[in-house]
Amino acid sequence: MERSNPNPRLFFGVVVSVVLADAFTKILAVDRLMPSRMPREILGETLRLTLVFNPGAAFGLHLGPYSRWIFTALSIGALLLLWELHRTTRQGDWVRTLAISLVCGGALGNLVDRFKSGRGVVDFIDVGVGSMRWPTFNVADMAVSCGAVLLAIVLWREDVAAVAVAPTIVASGGSDAAVQG
Repeated sequence: MERSNPNPRLFFGVVVSVVLADAFTKILAVDRLMPSRMPREILGETLRLTLVFNPGAAFGLHLGPYSRWIFTALSIGALLLLWELHRTTRQGDWVRTLAISLVCGGALGNLVDRFKSGRGVVDFIDVGVGSMRWPTFNVADMAVSCGAVLLAIVLWREDVAAVAVAPTIVASGGSDAAVQG
């Protein structure tokens, strides 16, 4: 049974919270961390704030002069797929709703940046040791990453549960009609 909008408070609450937190931290980063690419140590060299503008996608993936529009289209496509996943979520399945809403909120946060400026997405969280650094990221990226991991676990568990139910259906005569037919 499909639902038109299960768990709406959780879904929209998380999406709006992520988008607002992302926008607020990016405004602060642009205001306080100029000039760009100048690291400011927070926890020594392990955690730094370094303003960068990423015109590409995750991990600095860049597809030439049309990257902005290609990644905008991909983000919109992903949001449409995530909305469909959300629509088919059972009422009360708050873990799946949380996962989907985190990914949606993060995707929307970075999508706003793509529309706002040709410079790219504002990234500013810089983690690593010495020259071994993780690609600089932002709040939206954290939401997408955490939500994607959680969603992968949720969907995997749903698949495991579906496989566990399938033999029961066959054993109870679900395939007898096809064999006799």
